[in-house]
Amino acid sequence: MFLFDRLFGKREAAPATAAGPPAPAAPPRQATAAPGTSIHYHAGLIDKLTGDHRTLLRLFGDTQAAALAGDVALAAARLEEFRAALQDHLLTENIRLYVYLEHTLAADAQSHALIHGFRHEMDGIGRAVVGFLDKYRDLAAHPERAAEFAEDLAGIGKVLVERIRREEETLYPLYAG
Repeated sequence: MFLFDRLFGKREAAPATAAGPPAPAAPPRQATAAPGTSIHYHAGLIDKLTGDHRTLLRLFGDTQAAALAGDVALAAARLEEFRAALQDHLLTENIRLYVYLEHTLAADAQSHALIHGFRHEMDGIGRAVVGFLDKYRDLAAHPERAAEFAEDLAGIGKVLVERIRREEETLYPLYAG
């Protein structure tokens, strides 16, 4: 929950851990909640999360295009849209996906370790992205930072694309199984 503390006000950081190898197991599909929680399986969750990814990538691309065109005000506006979409996505993913999978796969040590690793890795990535978003929150008022912003944005983009790829190829199949 470190990422969400950072996103929503608490400023403490925690070390990130690397995810292990993909796990073959998938959670059972039952009408009951994940053990020890009130979080139920949602058949449309993976479609929602992958749709969020497409939206995030579009907003990121729009932000990058505005920055490259020199329209700092538009880049700042798109960046705020990106921030809101990212916060919504991460909250949904953390609660509905990670908590569900961690509890459902608790008996499968390899799968549980994979989920736990992904979750904590996302905390580290999230801290970096939130730091970037905070750094450029007032970008529209500081057009002189446009070149620095464009460079930092490109770095964030690489991390974002790689993380989305890994989630969709490795993590989401565990839930959709």
